Amino acid sequence: MAVAEDQLWSALQQGDRRALARAISYIENGVHDFAGLLAGCTPADIPVIGITGPPGAGKSTLADALIGHYVMEEKRVAVLCIDPSSSLYFGALLGDRIRMSEWYTHESVFIRSLATRGSLGGLHPRAIEITDLLKQAPFDLVLIETVGVGQNEIAIAGLADTTLIVLAPEAGDDIQSMKAGLLEVADIFVVNKSDRPDADLFVHNLRSMQSPAFRRESRDIPIVKTIATQKQGIGELAQRISEHRKNGSSGKRYGLLAEQAWLLIQQQRMQDVDRKILAEQIGELSKKGEFNLYRFVNGFI
Repeated sequence: MAVAEDQLWSALQQGDRRALARAISYIENGVHDFAGLLAGCTPADIPVIGITGPPGAGKSTLADALIGHYVMEEKRVAVLCIDPSSSLYFGALLGDRIRMSEWYTHESVFIRSLATRGSLGGLHPRAIEITDLLKQAPFDLVLIETVGVGQNEIAIAGLADTTLIVLAPEAGDDIQSMKAGLLEVADIFVVNKSDRPDADLFVHNLRSMQSPAFRRESRDIPIVKTIATQKQGIGELAQRISEHRKNGSSGKRYGLLAEQAWLLIQQQRMQDVDRKILAEQIGELSKKGEFNLYRFVNGFI
């Protein structure tokens, strides 16, 4: 590694925010992934809290309220805000800069907005490396807010120690179409905007979705009512997060690490495979009448 990059690594570990921001940009743009340095680090036992759920449930407002709660407890908080990318230009409207504007210059808070860059699952394709990089800087916890997701787009469960599923009472019957995926990944349900009509009925229905099978497996998922705009219920939610971390099973932790290892191995093995080049090769073979999908794929195995 170049001396400048070595100095950058040392600076971010000492709390230099500019060095941290630059290192994240290196990972994000593929300049350097810091894998070698991360491989030499002692694992940092810093909780990662994932915030996900359908669009419009108030995830960003809830994240803002949680930041305020942890800052009041004199904790240092790192926040990753993931926004969807344009399918044409791969840019993103980073609306979290507006909702969390109070914290961007706060000495105890570091916020970084990232675009999904076409990645499914509601996360940036390099989210694991960036999260581990944040753990090497002096923070007490990491918050990750994903894009609005549904049943099949919940990759945050493979990254966060505690996954919050944020819902709003008006979700109504829509929750039925998502419940299988949500029940599999939720550690805590957050019913936000709970001052709205039928909030109690929605909580009742959400609780009834948790079948006896889930309860036999100790999967009785807590439900917390919040009004994030008024900071109501945030203290109870933080307590639930703390309890989940204390009572978390080693089995889930190992499964979480296995999922991260699988994703990183997949990235490494696929790093030399380019879709554009694949299309060109397929085109050339097809013109010669020699293309067979399975023979073609076997050439990469």
